[in-house]
Amino acid sequence: MESIYGEVAGNLDGVRAWLEERLRAYNAQVKEESGEGIYEHILARVKSEESMREKLSRRELEATPENALTVITDSIGIRIITRFVDDIYTLVEYIRSMEDCRVVREKDYIRHAKPNGYRSYHMILELTVPYEDIRGDNPGHYYAEIQLRTIAMDSWASLEHQLKYKQEIAHAGIIVEELKRCADELASCDLSMQTIRNLIRESK
Repeated sequence: MESIYGEVAGNLDGVRAWLEERLRAYNAQVKEESGEGIYEHILARVKSEESMREKLSRRELEATPENALTVITDSIGIRIITRFVDDIYTLVEYIRSMEDCRVVREKDYIRHAKPNGYRSYHMILELTVPYEDIRGDNPGHYYAEIQLRTIAMDSWASLEHQLKYKQEIAHAGIIVEELKRCADELASCDLSMQTIRNLIRESK
């Protein structure tokens, strides 16, 4: 079966690495200047063929490379995990300023959490990169999704994701309520940790 990403399937890892390297370079720069990095770690991936085909089907889109790479905007995904909330917004400003990068849309689920308690910052980027794209242009244009979370937000989201896909789970209503309560408590802890860091920095 032909790749859902067509003739440019082999370029996606290169584009992912291109974006990841810029984020790592910025982290190194911040660490050299301040003594601590801007994030804890990065997770990056190219969406699997199976996942992309499933998403196209769910969206009732024809399974073509053009749709996979120009209508669906998360063929490349990067999750950035930080220790503090302020670091997320510092990274957002850096990403906005990156050359060859256009922010297509943003959703701030930190200041405006989802009803279930989910918190994260989402960005869809259009990247101009030294790789041919599905239209045959070089430099080419590729989309990438970035999610930014604190360690606490990421831990909660991972647990919620696991439970969401459990079949015939007992006490679902209670679990939803408890997850929301935990999300709010973790958000309060994030705020407290941010305050502590600010006080430590001021004391220096």
